[in-house]
Amino acid sequence: MTTLKKSLRIFKKVFFGILLFLVFYTLAAFSLSKITVNSDAAAQPKEVSIYILTNGVHTDLVVPIKNDIKDWSQEIKVENTKAKDSTAQFIAFGWGDKGFYLNTPQWSDLKASTAFNAAFGLGNSAMHATFFKSLTESKSCVKIAVSKDNYEKLVQYIEATFQYDANQNPIFIEATTYGSYDSFYEANGKYNLFQTCNSWANGGLKAANQKAAFWTVTDTGIFGHYQ
Repeated sequence: MTTLKKSLRIFKKVFFGILLFLVFYTLAAFSLSKITVNSDAAAQPKEVSIYILTNGVHTDLVVPIKNDIKDWSQEIKVENTKAKDSTAQFIAFGWGDKGFYLNTPQWSDLKASTAFNAAFGLGNSAMHATFFKSLTESKSCVKIAVSKDNYEKLVQYIEATFQYDANQNPIFIEATTYGSYDSFYEANGKYNLFQTCNSWANGGLKAANQKAAFWTVTDTGIFGHYQ
């Protein structure tokens, strides 16, 4: 009986510890995402158009495929997509857990082990690149005009996320994609409860001196500053 009581006490401590963590995590995620950084971004020169794009869960940073600052087509090859269509005008970048990206094309494919590894940073990360011919502004696709200097900073932020081979080319991942216009690449960093795909996108906006959340793990934490 004594052993049983000890086990129950341990279980209660673990249970309430997890519950307390979840409460603080939720409160922090909600409150810190409401704090705006770079609130003066609107006063900056508007020279390059970028976009933030969400599927309702995950945020991508969308940039021109080519301008006088960066030609992404030299590194992110359209030949790596099924479509092999060179008429696209924009490229979207999304960072995330490699196992989640490659093994969960649909939410119905999600395994507990994949979610656990992603939540606790036990896996590697990947960059998802998607080509677009055009974009339509909406609640889920917001256009942001930035200065050339700030766009260059965003480019550097995205570049630093990729892993490169000996020839300084992003390392392409042979994998099943979500459609005909996308591909995956090896990336730096570890996805976890505190650094999610949306945290990465939010970090890109910060790097480009654009409005962003102080910290967020959700797409709403980003888009709430652009309503």
